[in-house]
Amino acid sequence: MPPVTQALLGVNILVYLAGEYGGMGLGQFALWPPGGMDSNFAPWQLISYAFLHGSFSHIFFNMLALYMFGGEIERLFGSRFFLWFYLACVISAAITHLVITAAMGSPAVPMVGASGGIYGLLLAFGIYFPHRRVLLLFPPIPLPARVFVAAFAVLELFLGVTGTAAGVAHFAHLGGMLGGWLMILYRRRA
Repeated sequence: MPPVTQALLGVNILVYLAGEYGGMGLGQFALWPPGGMDSNFAPWQLISYAFLHGSFSHIFFNMLALYMFGGEIERLFGSRFFLWFYLACVISAAITHLVITAAMGSPAVPMVGASGGIYGLLLAFGIYFPHRRVLLLFPPIPLPARVFVAAFAVLELFLGVTGTAAGVAHFAHLGGMLGGWLMILYRRRA
């Protein structure tokens, strides 16, 4: 496994264990909406939120996706660009989430999770390996990567617009894909 993917897996797992079993209060590292007198927002939260997870299933599925797609994309991009790519997806996810939730008048609740970075990786995988087969977990159906990624994007848009699955930052997922797409455009022009 390439070094940055391995490091991201390790840091995410260690931070989860520290919060879950180490009694560390990690709330100041979650992404809080800015504004208001009682705002808990701080600039570092645009990245730090991505290393926090709310439950075992949350971290399990994010780290499974990072393991499945991260190594392949890191080998393609090289470790340095891969790290910048991942962080750009995380920041783009955060900004998209903050802008959309503010526009929708959503309550000021914190966001956590690596999903924005993961969705950026999914997009890159679908673009660079469009015919590679990806097996869904439920139901176990093999799909070409481009179909798999497009289906996830459409599902996230639908769930975000309809407000289905409350408590999930659907627009952050799409924001991660947007950040990934912009970084891919940058890479192709560089």
